[in-house]
Amino acid sequence: MSAPSVSELREIALTQQEYERTVEILGRTPNRLELGMLGAMWSEHCSYKTSKPLLRQLPSAGSSVVLGPGENAGVIDLGGDLLCCFKIESHNHPSAIEPVQGAATGVGGILRDVFAMGARPVALLDAIRFGDPGEPLQRHRFARVVEGIGFYGNCIGVPTVGGETYFDESYAGNCLVNAMCVGIANRHQLVRAVAAGVGNPVLLVGADTGRDGIHGATFASVQLDDSAEERRPAVQVGNPFLEKCLLEACLELCGHEALIGLQDCGAAGLTSSCAEMAHRGGVGIELDVAKVSRRELGMTPYEVMLSESQERMVLVVARGREAEVQRVFDRWQLRSDVIGSVIAAPELRILDSGQEVGALPLEVLVDGFLERHPESRRPELVDRARLEEPLLLNPPWSPEESWLRLLRSPNCADPRWIFRQYDHQVGDDTVVGPGGDAAVLRFKGRSDGIAMTVDGAHRSAALYPFVGTEMAVAEALRNLAVVGAEPLAITNCLNFGDPDQPDVMWQLTEAVGGLAEAAGALAIPVVSGNVSLYNDFRGAGIPPTAVIGMVGRVQRPGTAPGMGFRNAGELVVLLGGLGATLTGSEYQRLAHGAVTGPMPQLDLAAEAATARAVWELVDRTILSSAHDLALGGLAVTLAECCVAGGVGAKVGLPLPPPPDPLPGWAHGALFGETAGGYLLSLPKANLPILQEVCALHRVEWDVIGEVGGEMVEVSGLASISLSVASSVTGEALPSLMARP
Repeated sequence: MSAPSVSELREIALTQQEYERTVEILGRTPNRLELGMLGAMWSEHCSYKTSKPLLRQLPSAGSSVVLGPGENAGVIDLGGDLLCCFKIESHNHPSAIEPVQGAATGVGGILRDVFAMGARPVALLDAIRFGDPGEPLQRHRFARVVEGIGFYGNCIGVPTVGGETYFDESYAGNCLVNAMCVGIANRHQLVRAVAAGVGNPVLLVGADTGRDGIHGATFASVQLDDSAEERRPAVQVGNPFLEKCLLEACLELCGHEALIGLQDCGAAGLTSSCAEMAHRGGVGIELDVAKVSRRELGMTPYEVMLSESQERMVLVVARGREAEVQRVFDRWQLRSDVIGSVIAAPELRILDSGQEVGALPLEVLVDGFLERHPESRRPELVDRARLEEPLLLNPPWSPEESWLRLLRSPNCADPRWIFRQYDHQVGDDTVVGPGGDAAVLRFKGRSDGIAMTVDGAHRSAALYPFVGTEMAVAEALRNLAVVGAEPLAITNCLNFGDPDQPDVMWQLTEAVGGLAEAAGALAIPVVSGNVSLYNDFRGAGIPPTAVIGMVGRVQRPGTAPGMGFRNAGELVVLLGGLGATLTGSEYQRLAHGAVTGPMPQLDLAAEAATARAVWELVDRTILSSAHDLALGGLAVTLAECCVAGGVGAKVGLPLPPPPDPLPGWAHGALFGETAGGYLLSLPKANLPILQEVCALHRVEWDVIGEVGGEMVEVSGLASISLSVASSVTGEALPSLMARP
C-alpha cells in the first residue's frame, strides 16, 4: 500500500508523525483497514492522548469506590447488596449538525455504558449549552436537542430527572450536549468489559450493522467548519425500543456464570470494543466480519469494523454455552451472532470469510499512541482582567429593572418548558424531580435513597478556569446538601476548544487542576468522566466548560424540604457568606456583555463545613425550604423561593454598605454569584436548633427577613411584586420558543 496523503490521514485523524510511528513500530506499512482502526483508536476521543497526562492527578480512591476510571462507568458502594454505577459523556459535534439524533444517541450511548456494568439505569440528567436563543438557528438546535433527549429517555423508560441549560453567544458555533446516566446494580451482577479464556466465543448482539457512524470517533476529534454538514453520515441513528430489549436481555444475563465479559459497542465500533476487552484481559480476539449481520449490502471490512451503529453490545461467553446465551436474546427478539473467539496472541485479528484482512498488536492499537503535551500559555486577557475595575461604576439599569431582566433571561427563567417534555416519574422512584437543586430517588425495599445533580463551570472560568471549575464542584455539593444528601463521588465532562492553541491548553490544565483541588479538599473521588476537545467552529473555541455530575446518599429521601417558601411568618436565614463580586455573573453577561473583574474567592473548607450543617438541618427536618445561592445571586434566589412557594418575602442584607460605595454596589450585593451561601426558611421555634447546628460546624448565619406578603423585597435596595416575578420567569421560555 502506498503512503496515504495528508488529506487521507486527516480523514482518519492521524498525523503524519503518527503514521510514521505506526510504520516504525509495526515494521511494515499498515493497510487501509489497519490505518482506519489505528486512526479511530488513537483519536483524541478514544485515546485521551492530550488529557490523560493531566487526568492522572484526579483523586479516584475512597472508602465507597468499587471501580474507578477505566471502566465503562464508575461504581460506588451504597451498602448492603446495592452498587451505583454512573458516568457522563458528550455528544457535542453530532448534536451540532443533527440535533435530534445527536442528542438521542448521546443518551443511548450513556445508557449502554451503565447497563454494560450490570446496572439497571434509573435516571438520566443532561447539561446542554447553546448560543443566543433569540436567533432562529440556536432556537432550532435547542428545541431539537430537547426533543432528542426526551424521545430516547421517554421511549426506553428511564426518567430524565435533572440537568442544566445555559445560553451564551460563545456556544453559537458549537453547542454542548452532555448526558449523564445513573444505574443501580446488585453486587453479584456487576460485570466488567474483559475478555478471558482462550477459545471462548465472542458475540455481537443487538442491531444489525450499517454505515451510520463511520468515523464518528474521528469526527469528535476535529474542529467543526463550514464542511460540517458533509459529516452528517458520521452521526448515528438511534432506536430506543430496540435498546430497551437489549437492556433487559443483558441485565438478565449479568451474574450468569456463562457471561465472561460485556462491552458497549460505541465509539470506534467493533474495533474499540473488542480491542479494549482483549487488552484488559491480556489476550487477543479474532473475528470474522463476514459473520456480522448487516442492514446494508456491499459493506467492506473497513466499514464493518468502524461502524458506530447504535444498540449493539459485544459479549464474551463460556465456550460451549453459546446457545444458552443466545436463547436469552432470541426471547427478546434480538439478533446474536458468534463473530469470533478469544485467542492467546495479544492482537486483534480481522478475517473476511476466513481470510485474514488485518491484524494489529493490542499494545500498538490500544496503547501505542504518544501522549501529547501541547504548549500551555496563560493568555494576556487574564492579566488585563485582573487589573480592571469591577463593573460597578455605571450600571445600565436600576436594581428593579436588572432584577426583572435576570428573571426573564433564559438562564434564570423557569425551566418547566424543558422538563415537561421529559418523563421524570417513570419507574415510580422519583421523590424530587427536575426544577430544583438536585433530584432524589428512593430504593424499593430500603429506607434510603440517592440524590444526583449536574452543574457546569462558572462563567468566570473563561478568565480563571482553575477557580471556575472549583466553583462547579462546590455548586454541585451545595445542590446535594439542600436535599440532605452526603456526596459519594463525581463524574465529569471536560468540554474545551482546540488544545493545540496554547491558551486552550492552559485552560484545560488549569481546569483539571481545579477539579483535582476541589475533589481532594472535599474528599469526593472522581470515578468516571469524559473529555471533549476541539469544540471549535471556524477557529473560534468555546469557553472552558467543565461539567460536574455528583451522586450522594440520602438517609431519608422524603425529608428534602424543597426550595419554595411555605408559610407566612417563618424566618428567612442566610447560611454562609454574601459577597458583591460580579465577575462572571449572569448580570454581568446581560448588562455588560463581557467577562471581566477580579478572581472570585472560594473557601473549600468553609464550603464543606456549611454543606455538613445543611445536611444535618435537613436530616433533622427543621427547615421549611432550602436553596443555594447561584445564578443571579441573592435577588434571583429569593425570587425563585417566593415563586416556587407562592408567597412573598422581605429580607435585608447582612452586610452594611461600604463607607463610600460605588454607584453599582447594590447590583453587586443583589446579583453577585460567588459567595457560596444558602437561603433557608424555618419556623421561629426551630431557630435554636439551627443555631446549635451552625455553632457545631462553625458556620456563619443571619436571620435576614421573614416570609409573607405579595412582594419580593430586599429592603432598601429593590422590590418587585410576586405576581410580576412569577409571570416574568414563567413565561420567558415559552414565549421565546413560540417565535417562528
